[in-house]
Amino acid sequence: MEQRHLGRTGLRVSRIGLGTLTWGHTDESDAADLLKVFWEAGGTLVDTADVYGDGEAEYLLGRLIERLVPRRDLVIATKAGSVPDPERRFDGSRGHLLAALDASLARLGTDHVDLWQVHAFDPGTPIEETLQALDIAVSSGRARYAGVSNFCGWQLAKAATWQLAVPGARTRIAGTQMEYSLLQRGVEREVLPAAIDLGVGLLPASPLGRGVLTGKYRRATPADSRGGSDHMAPFVAPYLDDAAARIVDAVATAADGLATSPLQVALAWVRDRPGVTAPIVGARHAQQLTAALSVESLSLPDEICRALDDVSAPVHRYPDHDWSTL
Repeated sequence: MEQRHLGRTGLRVSRIGLGTLTWGHTDESDAADLLKVFWEAGGTLVDTADVYGDGEAEYLLGRLIERLVPRRDLVIATKAGSVPDPERRFDGSRGHLLAALDASLARLGTDHVDLWQVHAFDPGTPIEETLQALDIAVSSGRARYAGVSNFCGWQLAKAATWQLAVPGARTRIAGTQMEYSLLQRGVEREVLPAAIDLGVGLLPASPLGRGVLTGKYRRATPADSRGGSDHMAPFVAPYLDDAAARIVDAVATAADGLATSPLQVALAWVRDRPGVTAPIVGARHAQQLTAALSVESLSLPDEICRALDDVSAPVHRYPDHDWSTL
């Protein structure tokens, strides 16, 4: 699999990443199959978080490292900052973040992670305190690179600029993880331009529109799908409206014309967007992952890209466009 640099750093990752959001509800044998298929295909970037399965995803990944895949062959990314508190969903304080990192390392059974990410912006903590935790993590060797997740445009720009203001003393923001797909192009408004300008690589989450872009929901909701489960149905529901259906139909038409699958078309589109380093793909079983990884040999023709751009284009007016053209 092709390797790409994460932002303006020396860290190289596979251009498709493996997500572990559902590993807290995945059998160890299924997780082992996923990791082995990913590794054998040349995949390196494995993304998790301390809250996935209340820590079970990290623990499961840790059990599989070395026993199944050598630690040195993986780029392990995890996150900290989300908390199970309805009064305070995110805790970006230095104390919480560093304690969470230590707990993640213990579950993963490793002395460092390759990429450590702040899971979300915490308005209750000064951003310089949050970012100092990244500096400490990297300078102490517990993390090799640092990033953020779910930061809007101004938050990302402020964080990345703050870190660049003192070269050598503060660790550069290497990447930002955000939802991005043909069904969710909101990052193109401000996040992506800021990331490109500041040398931050984008790691798209849910690149298949929470599974909807595979076309599996075109006629009905399969009982064995995420949309058919009580746990994940609310996660899928926002992308089952008429607007999404028109985009999914366009993806299916493109797939028919290219003699490939809607999954491959949707994934190739987001993988090759400007500023993107590696979409993070979550799969329930090895067959699904194999189908996603087969996109490696696919590059969409320009006319297909333009057609998909047009049918999925979000409405961005002032101030994104010159006021004189509106």
